[in-house]
Amino acid sequence: MALPILAKENIVLKATADSKEQAIRMTGEKLVERGYVEPSYIEKMLEREELTSTYMGNFVAIPHGTEDAKKSVKESGIAIIQVPNGVEFSPGNEVKLLIGIAGKGDEHLDILSQIAIVCSEEENVEKIVSAATAEEILELFEGVN
Repeated sequence: MALPILAKENIVLKATADSKEQAIRMTGEKLVERGYVEPSYIEKMLEREELTSTYMGNFVAIPHGTEDAKKSVKESGIAIIQVPNGVEFSPGNEVKLLIGIAGKGDEHLDILSQIAIVCSEEENVEKIVSAATAEEILELFEGVN
């Protein structure tokens, strides 16, 4: 049976991260733990960040692997890490919400566009960052599956 793209077990509330690298590793580890990717995918997420920042603005980062990381993806999935106190991605760019993506084939493009729709609303990002339960976050992403 295929894993759902997003489940409440994919969501981490009230996480803390001391660095961008730690935050990305935490996001990748959740994807590994839930069975979406091989552990090698985490290094590809860090590699991608070196090439070009996954910071999207509005306190959101969308870490994902490089193009050649696709062989490490077992199932398409999303991990959401809420970091209410924020973590600096680059000077002046604070991230409070990490949305890790693993997509098989071209599925990551669909997933990205659905996430972009949710996160383009500043109000939605605030709701996700302040959510007390995984269910509150799932409701906002109901269309993403």
